[in-house]
Amino acid sequence: MDTAITAKKKWWDGGYSPFNVSYGKLMMWFFLLSDAFTFGALLISYGTIRFSSISWPDPNEVFRSFPGAGEANLPLVFVSLMTFILIMSSVTMVLAVHEGHNRNRAGVAKWLAWTIVGGILFLSCQAWEWTHLWHEGAWWGRNPFMNQDGSPGSSNFTNFFFTITGFHGLHVTSGVILNIIILLNVLKGTYDDRGHYEMVEKVGLYWHFVDLVWVFVFTCFYLL
Repeated sequence: MDTAITAKKKWWDGGYSPFNVSYGKLMMWFFLLSDAFTFGALLISYGTIRFSSISWPDPNEVFRSFPGAGEANLPLVFVSLMTFILIMSSVTMVLAVHEGHNRNRAGVAKWLAWTIVGGILFLSCQAWEWTHLWHEGAWWGRNPFMNQDGSPGSSNFTNFFFTITGFHGLHVTSGVILNIIILLNVLKGTYDDRGHYEMVEKVGLYWHFVDLVWVFVFTCFYLL
């Protein structure tokens, strides 16, 4: 009985819940759950339109360019590189969280810096891809790509592509900004003063969520 009362007091004091999860981490999970509903609604809407259409543009034809490769036909090579970069940034975030558990400020700073670099590289790749598609005539309301059956492509393809990948890119941008703020705090010794690096772990949850969402975006637009 005393244990339950103590746990409840800790909960209302902003400490730990009866499930041993901090209030801040629990709120981050709630936020990610609500964000998952948003991405889910967008992807379900896309899937509904995609599979109710008689034909659709071939991703191997749409996404076949590579920076500096001229007119070379390299289907999905560039987006595979983007995916690899984002996955590796998730690995460096895991290492940053691990070093946080060990209270190793230098290790946290190093791996957070690499995570930021990975996020910036991914955003740079996405910017190149968007620019390239724009030069080919693709944008909201414009689809220059033919369907696989030779019929004119609907703007539904480009509308969904730019909306969903743009929304995901906004999340990556937010994650990079958050990681930069956390890195500055790490360098100042803020979390050493607090006695824990939980903030790194909470931002890590957000970053892993962004990476996971990209797996679904990649599957829907580039593989199906």
